[in-house]
Amino acid sequence: MSRKVVVAGAGGFIGGSLVARLLESGTEVRAVDIKPLDQWHRVHDGAENLICDLSEKSNAYQAVKGAGQVFALAADMGGIGFIEQNKALCMLSSLISTHLLMAARDNDVERFFYSSSACVYAADKQTDPRVTALKEQDAYPAMPEDGYGWEKLFSEHMCRHFREDFGLQTRVARYHNVYGPYGTYDGGREKAPAAICRKVIQARLSGSDEIEIWGDGEQARSFMYIDDCLYGTLALTESQITVPVNIGSAELVTINRLVDLVEKIAGTSLRRRYNLSAPQGVRGRNSDNTLIKQLLGWEPSVPLEVGLEKTYRWIYDRMTA
Repeated sequence: MSRKVVVAGAGGFIGGSLVARLLESGTEVRAVDIKPLDQWHRVHDGAENLICDLSEKSNAYQAVKGAGQVFALAADMGGIGFIEQNKALCMLSSLISTHLLMAARDNDVERFFYSSSACVYAADKQTDPRVTALKEQDAYPAMPEDGYGWEKLFSEHMCRHFREDFGLQTRVARYHNVYGPYGTYDGGREKAPAAICRKVIQARLSGSDEIEIWGDGEQARSFMYIDDCLYGTLALTESQITVPVNIGSAELVTINRLVDLVEKIAGTSLRRRYNLSAPQGVRGRNSDNTLIKQLLGWEPSVPLEVGLEKTYRWIYDRMTA
């Protein structure tokens, strides 16, 4: 890029990792987030670090000024526990998407990447742990996750209309459960892989023989390692693909199986206590990668066991530091 690249949501897990990857390639980066720097997952001295609330229109214009490319990753979100209990906060992220799109249009941005989510998919297609992998068209008829999913689906449409009406080159990825080092692992916004790693580590450090599982453990998901997420994000942004595309692993596992894998890494075996009243989300969700393989000749490929081991070691080091 001849102009600066803006990463909105750079204080988050994916955003901070994307900034690192862009800087490694010699790209000039403006990293933007609402949080104070000491709360960012990663702070990179090589980037221009800007703290502002992108839901405010003037801040979005300030952040995008002079940029050639925008990665719109900023949103109020977290794991299932957070999004089920904070629907209004999740919906308010539509202000961020709207103002960034307006700023990108008015600053002649060359490419605008929007990070959508598998939460846009219709709930009636995710009622069985043996779920049929979700194709992009399965978002319709619309029945997304209440709050967070509706905001993502709305913003997908905003991207399409800005492309069709104003010529802004938008790219949309539907992420499926991204995990890895530098991710949130406590505090209520963490997702299942990091949460399970933390609980197993806590049990080991405290001498407990028990772990709490939300639900009956038979909920099924696919989990994508951060390196795959970054590769897919950059490849999609540089491509000519204008439709929303899944970026997610096709390796479907139950939560019980996820616990098995973490226990194996930790060299332990714990008694499982199932909390059936805790948030559980849909029964089954998996990524159909037919379209991304057809259009990019690629799909996420880091095995879950490999990515989990790296994630476990990173969380363990943080918890024992």
